[in-house]
Amino acid sequence: MPSLVRTAQARAATGRRALIVCSLLALSAGAAHAAPDEEALGRARGYPRGTPQEATAERHKVGSFSALDEIMPSRPVAREGPVWPLAAGEPPPEIRYSFEGQTFTLEDYLQRRRVTSLLIVKDGALRLERYQYERTPQQRFISFSMAKSITSLLVGMALERGLIRSLDDTAQTYAPELQGSAYGAATLRHLLLMGSGVRWTEDYGGRDDVADLWGALFRVHRGGDPTAVLTARRPQDAPPGSRFKYSSGETQVLCHVLHGATRRSVAEITQEWLWKPLGAEADASWLVGWQGIEYCAGGFNATARDYARLGMLLANEGARGGQAVVPRDYLRQATDNALVPAGFRVNEAGPGFGYGYQFWLGGGRVRSYALIGVYGQSITVVPAHGLVIVHTAVWPLSSDEASRRERSALLNGVLQAFGAR
Repeated sequence: MPSLVRTAQARAATGRRALIVCSLLALSAGAAHAAPDEEALGRARGYPRGTPQEATAERHKVGSFSALDEIMPSRPVAREGPVWPLAAGEPPPEIRYSFEGQTFTLEDYLQRRRVTSLLIVKDGALRLERYQYERTPQQRFISFSMAKSITSLLVGMALERGLIRSLDDTAQTYAPELQGSAYGAATLRHLLLMGSGVRWTEDYGGRDDVADLWGALFRVHRGGDPTAVLTARRPQDAPPGSRFKYSSGETQVLCHVLHGATRRSVAEITQEWLWKPLGAEADASWLVGWQGIEYCAGGFNATARDYARLGMLLANEGARGGQAVVPRDYLRQATDNALVPAGFRVNEAGPGFGYGYQFWLGGGRVRSYALIGVYGQSITVVPAHGLVIVHTAVWPLSSDEASRRERSALLNGVLQAFGAR
């Protein structure tokens, strides 16, 4: 009898594994159609990677954006311990969305926009997983500015551990190399809100402050000292804490703060504080500049599935399996429109959005927020509905307006399909 039970159990386990495999295949099936602009993006050449100077060129975007940590200097963030299961769930309900007077399906969206991966998780179950341009679940996708939100989580964890005493301390309290500069005198709270009021230009035209920072960090197209970019004489354009002004410089200042407060690299604390307790299935990485400081403003790399796990952690208010990873109170302050100060709330930071501690806040009756990076990277989180949407892409422009508006329309369609609108 015991042997028969074991045999039956083995057969049942085999059946369950087969069902899971079939479900996963179904989740990622349906990609027979041609994705947009395949030839221009390098299909005939196997989507080649570029050099650091060529990474954003059309013919190299697909290959580079899924291997940027192999093209540029990087520091690993190793996975460790049990993997957080990401079980295959039922296929999603029919997803439709309205855009420019027409109604489209999710399949239409994938044929119209340059998506490299699209994942939908509902209540911990993977309901959709799609890849285009020959990308795979094993590849690490560059976060670009989604990294800013991860940096914020690390600040919250350093605060909980007592390594940062108060968000009202100044940056130079922990990063003496910023002493005497406008950013050095800014408080951590104002930096998290991108509300220091310090002048910073970021228009992605190639001649702005963020181009100077990128060029100095990685010696691309130009050289220089990246710290000097942050400590340069900068006028005060607005009173501290009065209004939102997007600035990668403010996040990079927080990177210096994390190094100084913890006496460790950002990659090390990400691995110990976040990636290990998250239960990631693959290693991640941070791009790192020649001075040994990570590019916290936009240099994280991870698989799409692990981005989904990060979203699940956030949807669970910072906890995994009842174990707090990110301080719940800090996460609420970072992502709840009702808790951010005046000037940063929805429709105050900008039309239709608010800004928390390095997170973009959505409007509507249900709390939602997002991690967002240029060229189409985003993780959208709706905690009350256990909903996470991961979107990686290779948009034609860093802030491609048509692609951005259609992604917003798709996301609204997903939320409606899952009853989250």
